[in-house]
Amino acid sequence: MKLKETLNLGQTAFPMRAGLPNKEPEWQKAWEEANIYQRRQELNAGKPSFHLHDGPPYANGNIHVGHALNKISKDIIVRSKSMMGYDAPYVPGWDTHGLPIEQVLAKQGVKRKELDLVTYLEMCRDYALSQVDKQREDFKRLGVSGDWENPYITLTPDFEAAQIRVFGVMADKGYIYRGAKPVYWSWSSESALAEAEIEYHDIDSTSLYYANKVKDGKGVLDTDTTIVVWTTTPFTITASRGLTVGADLDYVVVRPAGSDRKYVVAEALIDSLAPKFGWESFEVVAKHKGAELEYIVTEHPWDEEVEELVILGDHVTTDSGTGVVHTAPSFGEDDYFVGVKYGLEVYVTVDERGLMNELAGRDFKGQFYDKVVPTVVEKLGDLLLAKEVITHSYPFDWRTKKPIIWRAVPQWFASVDKFRQEILDNIDKTTFYPSWGHTRLYNMIRDRGDWVISRQRAWGVPLPIFYAEDGTPIMTKEVTDHVASLFEEHGSIIWWKSDAKDLLPAGFTHPGSPNGEFTKETDIMDVWFDSGSSWNGVMNARENLSYPADMYLEGSDQYRGWFNSSLITSVAVNGHAPYKSVLSQGFVLDGKGEKMSKSKGNIISPNDVAKQYGAEILRLWVASVDSDNDVRVSMDILGQVSETYRKIRNTLRFLIANTSDFNPETDALAFEELRSVDRYMTIKFNKLVAQILVAYDNYDFMAIYKAVVNFITVDLSAFYLDFAKDVVYIEAGNSRARRQMQTVFYDILVKITKLLTPILPHTSEEIWSYLEHEEADFVQLTDMPEALTFPGQEAILEEWEAFMTFRGQAQKALEEARNAKVIGKSLEAHLTVYTSEPVRILLEGLGTDVAQLLIVSQLTVTDEQAPADAVAFEDVAFTVAHAEGQVCERCRRIDETVVERSYGVTICDHCAAIVEDQYPEAVAEGFEVK
Repeated sequence: MKLKETLNLGQTAFPMRAGLPNKEPEWQKAWEEANIYQRRQELNAGKPSFHLHDGPPYANGNIHVGHALNKISKDIIVRSKSMMGYDAPYVPGWDTHGLPIEQVLAKQGVKRKELDLVTYLEMCRDYALSQVDKQREDFKRLGVSGDWENPYITLTPDFEAAQIRVFGVMADKGYIYRGAKPVYWSWSSESALAEAEIEYHDIDSTSLYYANKVKDGKGVLDTDTTIVVWTTTPFTITASRGLTVGADLDYVVVRPAGSDRKYVVAEALIDSLAPKFGWESFEVVAKHKGAELEYIVTEHPWDEEVEELVILGDHVTTDSGTGVVHTAPSFGEDDYFVGVKYGLEVYVTVDERGLMNELAGRDFKGQFYDKVVPTVVEKLGDLLLAKEVITHSYPFDWRTKKPIIWRAVPQWFASVDKFRQEILDNIDKTTFYPSWGHTRLYNMIRDRGDWVISRQRAWGVPLPIFYAEDGTPIMTKEVTDHVASLFEEHGSIIWWKSDAKDLLPAGFTHPGSPNGEFTKETDIMDVWFDSGSSWNGVMNARENLSYPADMYLEGSDQYRGWFNSSLITSVAVNGHAPYKSVLSQGFVLDGKGEKMSKSKGNIISPNDVAKQYGAEILRLWVASVDSDNDVRVSMDILGQVSETYRKIRNTLRFLIANTSDFNPETDALAFEELRSVDRYMTIKFNKLVAQILVAYDNYDFMAIYKAVVNFITVDLSAFYLDFAKDVVYIEAGNSRARRQMQTVFYDILVKITKLLTPILPHTSEEIWSYLEHEEADFVQLTDMPEALTFPGQEAILEEWEAFMTFRGQAQKALEEARNAKVIGKSLEAHLTVYTSEPVRILLEGLGTDVAQLLIVSQLTVTDEQAPADAVAFEDVAFTVAHAEGQVCERCRRIDETVVERSYGVTICDHCAAIVEDQYPEAVAEGFEVK
């Protein structure tokens, strides 16, 4: 027998190398075969519920890192809630209608206008479902657990029917109306857009300063006077029908030197405008309040037949421009509302493709709206006072990345104004993570206009509206309920397959249709109405879910998207929010903090990460970042996370290896039977358990990550496990000291595996498979550990925290001795402690071998005066000498009792006692020589 064989060197088949890319799919297959998700639901049936409603990702293309952050975060929450005793099913979903799918088909060569509409829509449906299948596999590869076989998909008949019912209730309450006010119009998509589909970018625009001649000054202005206007959208001058001034602003009439014309501008701006116009000097002829200029009539700059009325508006400021806003009611929201008040004409001079139409005039017709500046300049002639290029923020279509315009076209709207206060009141009742989300959503709802819900596209849910022969729209509850039942049976495709009369209830009549003829709406609904109705199509529809949901979790862009549209529809229909809490996350940026894009080549695919590192690394990264804000990721960052994972894994591997001969049923000791240091570690660990459980409750994954890493690195690796080898390796296998430490090891191992399961399910299951004494076949089917408290724990913590301060001081002395070449390893040291009374009492009270804790071979504690060369602190000092004696071949300590034994080994008395007691045959026969 070799002497090494008398050591209890931990043995385990648990591999040091994780091999995650290969092993994770095997675990996922095992979970699926064992029906783990359903078994977890059965275990929690009847318990308090926590229902997180999945915001549907768009079904187009493989998932990106933003998807991974989102879905893994949800998975961590749902898994943790399930293990904390909540009925927490998770139903994933997909958004499947809308323009992007039409665009993909167009890129594939599908010519929509050459196909039968039904055929085209079926192609859209097939493509969307293929993308659902693709993304479902991507999400499952991340280890996300859920009801993957029964997701919700916005194109299914049951969902479309639920959506129509939401529309029907809103229509019945008078919240749906048709209007022609300006909306965000995307000429690149040829469709109206909602606020949620708008993003802003800086652009350069040509701004023009020009003058309108006064035609009827109403006794206030002379006809040789012009009113100066500023615009950053020259094309809108073609539809200008008024000049808006601020009622309380001061305006001056000035005559530039040498000019026979007078000009009106805001007094506050004259000094900055004069140089732009080349006015070296000017005379102020008169001064008027804006209110005095109301109803003055001016001429359109190049169309003398068109009169432009001076009107008053609250939106006029003197921050820029001239203090006079030219007003084209067809091209701006403020313009529209003030124009309605004064009866101005809504004159639309741009078509759906962004081209100037015949109403713009012969000189403009056919030109693209953004290319008309030269023509406008020519038409203005000497009324143009200045031209300059400015950089400003401008709205863009978030899908096509092209600028949009405000454009008045007949659209269907959902009123927000009619129940705005009720929506705001419900925001006040909602919990937000982070808390600033309340202010953000509140302000958005407070300031938003009515919701444009119609789209001039093909792939989507039809607006269930009919028209009588006299043009009266029909959307009564009887009609929408009937359409909903048809959609539920056949899907919305029936709208396009059938004539209007076949979609209406049998025998339906209307006074506006004396001949019994009807037509149907051809616009579809905004896709935000699709997903915004999911509370009804999912949470309110499925027996195992509840409405309102406990939580909605999405990116921070959804304050203007899904959070917003869901809130509006839910409050409109049922008077309350669809959620009790909202958790928002920042965006995922690259390692330099830049937005990811294909053109920059900085996109990271979750599938690539899973192939190189494993999904666990991506999951651990999610836990490591502060997702309240924008987060960074790169392969280098993931490499660093992988190192942290390796540290966690190897530490837990040490615990597995050193409890392989431990049976908790027979070998575990009660808390009172443990050594003081073991009690200290038990208390520290239970503090960690409490901290982690609170963090899960607060959805603070980063706090969990930091706490676990700190415990494993500082408390375990750098302290408890560092000196543990001198116990679990050296002492007799069944010795009390060894069983005391193994009791703590095993307790930590089992409980930390459970605590890590929501974040690292694959690794946790792998660890669990080595814990043969645990009853549950999968750790996912267990519950979170309870955070225990113990009698006198605060006193124990205080005592050991004081020791940890002492230990840090001792390590400083040992480090200086090592630098001075007095010792090499700390086990070569004889440490002398010159102690004060409090420190002496502390060390004596520990009830543990202090030398062993400090990993030194010899320790002397004295109250003598410390020598001058001692490493001194306030109440303790140290000297370090090389330990006397020989190195024990078994425990590696230097000890004066080390001698060569008759059985052929050179060991200390302590090791000899263990060997002679445990291995009498080897002692009798003698040990093998190295």
